[in-house]
Amino acid sequence: MKLVLKIVICCVVCLGLGWLSGMLTAAEIRNWYVTLEKPFFNPPNWVFGPAWTILYLLMGISFALYWQRLQNAGIRVSKAKGTRFFAIQFVLNLAWSFLFFKLHSPLIALIEICILWVFILLTILHFYKIHRTAGWLLVPYILWVSFATVLTASIYALNY
Repeated sequence: MKLVLKIVICCVVCLGLGWLSGMLTAAEIRNWYVTLEKPFFNPPNWVFGPAWTILYLLMGISFALYWQRLQNAGIRVSKAKGTRFFAIQFVLNLAWSFLFFKLHSPLIALIEICILWVFILLTILHFYKIHRTAGWLLVPYILWVSFATVLTASIYALNY
């Protein structure tokens, strides 16, 4: 399979799952989230959609590059440790929205996002060993999740 097709597949999957997660929590953003006290550095709500779109695209491209390099080396992508780390961090990424918005639990979401951060770092390190660009493409993601961690902690501190 050509790299361009891998990129398309990976981006569509990442964007699609991110979109689905957003749709499942959108009502809570308009209802519950607006009632919370937020720190002064909380971005406007419209920032999150474009930011996550870019991050999901970078994740998709990163995984496609990693997949291509593994395939060229004759390694099955499903057997690679970096694939498992990527899958775990992606599930944790999607779970955060459910925990924060659906369960209305910033504390559980805060604990979970710290675990997510570790798995993003592990993914970056493993991807970087295989394909440097694939690793670097995830740096904006870990930076955004670092910011989201501080934001989650601040929202918890201000409201509970």
